[in-house]
Amino acid sequence: MLRRHCLAAIAALTSGRLAAANGEDDLWQRLQAGGHVLLIRHAATHPGIGDPPGFRLGVCSTQRNLSEAGKRDARAIGAAFRQRGISLGPVWSSRWCRCLDTARLAFGRVEDAPMLDSMFRDSEGAGQAKVRETLARVDAYAGKDNLVLVTHDVNIRALVNESVAQGEIVVARADRGKLDVIGRLRAHVAEN
Repeated sequence: MLRRHCLAAIAALTSGRLAAANGEDDLWQRLQAGGHVLLIRHAATHPGIGDPPGFRLGVCSTQRNLSEAGKRDARAIGAAFRQRGISLGPVWSSRWCRCLDTARLAFGRVEDAPMLDSMFRDSEGAGQAKVRETLARVDAYAGKDNLVLVTHDVNIRALVNESVAQGEIVVARADRGKLDVIGRLRAHVAEN
């Protein structure tokens, strides 16, 4: 009996699916209709906060990057959307390598979006400008598919006042210059 439970748990963790929590089935059904904004925090990285000294945008070797677990999680995110037939519009990403890699591994495509670059070291004014630009671009999006934004926890907190784990997704609807949170989806995060 214990062995069967362990095997079921291992299968669930390696199935390439997002964790099924309370209310997630309804959320997946809503996503099938399109018109939502998916705020995705980059997948799991090597331990640390921010970036190492000598960080340079566009030079991945100077940054904190995805761990092997993060790469698996990013692939699992994309697999979950494909398995459910969720249509996705543009995939916009911070120019940090961990965000770009999350988008590429999950969805196979990405567009650089400097407004989603980390606000971790920004002045208050620079951070507020990124929030305004992000909300304006989201509001201007006229597509019927779900819009994907891959970014950082600090940015997601500034946009919707929600703190998220690595690989976690906040599902929202654009509403005249703001984002209304509908729910959250959580990727399986393997231990580092």
